[in-house]
Amino acid sequence: MENKFEKKSPLFSILFVCLGNICRSPAAEGIMKQQLELNGLADKVFVDSAGIGNWHVGDLPDARMRVHGNRRGYDFCSRARQIKRADFDRFDLIIVMDEDNYDDVCSLARNEDDRAKVHLMTEYLNRYKGRRTVPDPYYGGDAGFELVLDLLEDGIEGLIKLIKEWA
Repeated sequence: MENKFEKKSPLFSILFVCLGNICRSPAAEGIMKQQLELNGLADKVFVDSAGIGNWHVGDLPDARMRVHGNRRGYDFCSRARQIKRADFDRFDLIIVMDEDNYDDVCSLARNEDDRAKVHLMTEYLNRYKGRRTVPDPYYGGDAGFELVLDLLEDGIEGLIKLIKEWA
């Protein structure tokens, strides 16, 4: 995969986005922060997450996601917030979990430069290549949460490789 990162400042910024910011995107944020720390890149990349909707603003991630994440050594403790147009100014890369999220985030974009920042998480997969979505586990069972974590770990591994090239 080509390096799509363009160094704009000493600190690169990534925003993960899903529907409500209580399952997929806060998990991606937590996994990414841990991997950046483990790879000595925490001082080079700012990470946050947001949701399309405002239903869960201020809430911790879904308790089931926190339990599954904790079993893998993650601490998902961010508070939900809603994406804003100003996020296009704050972030270099906006990574969404599915095509509906992609369409919703792109509808907020003010121009082509904003739209160019929006990417699907699945673009960075290695072991799960060919998938088009990180499915929403909210209405499912344990297997759904585990699949989401597997996909996020894979995609974040791909992102870390690109960030190392950029850094």
